[in-house]
Amino acid sequence: MKPDISVVIPAYNEGDSVGELYRQIKESVRSMREDGLIAGCEVLFVDDGSTDGTAQRIRELHSQDPDVHLLSLRRNFGKSTALNTGFHHVSGQIVFTMDADLQDDPAEFPRFIRKLNEGFDLVVGWKKNRLDPLEKRLPSRLFNRVVSRFSGVKLHDHDCGFKAFRREVIEATDLYGELHRYIPVLAYRQGFRIAEITVKHHKRAFGRSKYGAERYVRGMLDCFTTAFLLRYGDRPMYFFGKIGLLSFLAGFVICTYLSVLRFTGTKIGGRPLLVLGVMLILLGIQFFSTGFIGNLLVDVSHRGLYREDHIREIL
Repeated sequence: MKPDISVVIPAYNEGDSVGELYRQIKESVRSMREDGLIAGCEVLFVDDGSTDGTAQRIRELHSQDPDVHLLSLRRNFGKSTALNTGFHHVSGQIVFTMDADLQDDPAEFPRFIRKLNEGFDLVVGWKKNRLDPLEKRLPSRLFNRVVSRFSGVKLHDHDCGFKAFRREVIEATDLYGELHRYIPVLAYRQGFRIAEITVKHHKRAFGRSKYGAERYVRGMLDCFTTAFLLRYGDRPMYFFGKIGLLSFLAGFVICTYLSVLRFTGTKIGGRPLLVLGVMLILLGIQFFSTGFIGNLLVDVSHRGLYREDHIREIL
């Protein structure tokens, strides 16, 4: 029998935490079974190239409980790849993601499920009382404000790893780079309904954070990528065409003005304005060409493609 829920947990050098996390998950699952909320649960640990024996700890858990699974990556590929790998192996209709550092509380599972049952497709956790150092909290607040502003998806904590999905959301989402930070934005782009709930946040019990300051630089660059995909992913001509049209018209006006001067006897060959006008026209043509090529690529990728995940309901 397939489980009702799947819990995907990326783990990188969290060998001291996975045993206690498994115990907490089983306790929460047992409580939900007694309440009739679920019938079964599987736990998928994705070992992201750990070097501290994390994979061996998970193998020991698997030997005790067949509902515990291990997906071990060849090296440290990053959280997006780890999550994407887990998503391709889940069996449940509801999928949870959480970190392996014991800062997320599995006792929150029932609240996520009840929120999903209100008609939402993705529920995002909000660590309102975050127990992290100030040097992590301040950049995180700035990051979330910028992402909300650029994407139009108003959430307090886009990057919270504690989330609950309906299965169709993960089937419509591919993660790479640092895009795990923008899962709500990617889901919004596909038309899924998103909600947010406050969750408990605990101090890190073992080890240290695996993320440095450079993640915010990568995150901001991916923010621009995600904002572009959200607005123009299936119609790139709207973006490149606007720029191309403005550039071409500006160049055309400049060249028309210079042509009038030339016919009135004024020399224009040495004017920098002539170079600017010609350059703007050429840039406009190049942007238009880029937009056409982008539209061709979108058309080829979508031609004859029936997207079942675009349908919310069939009555």
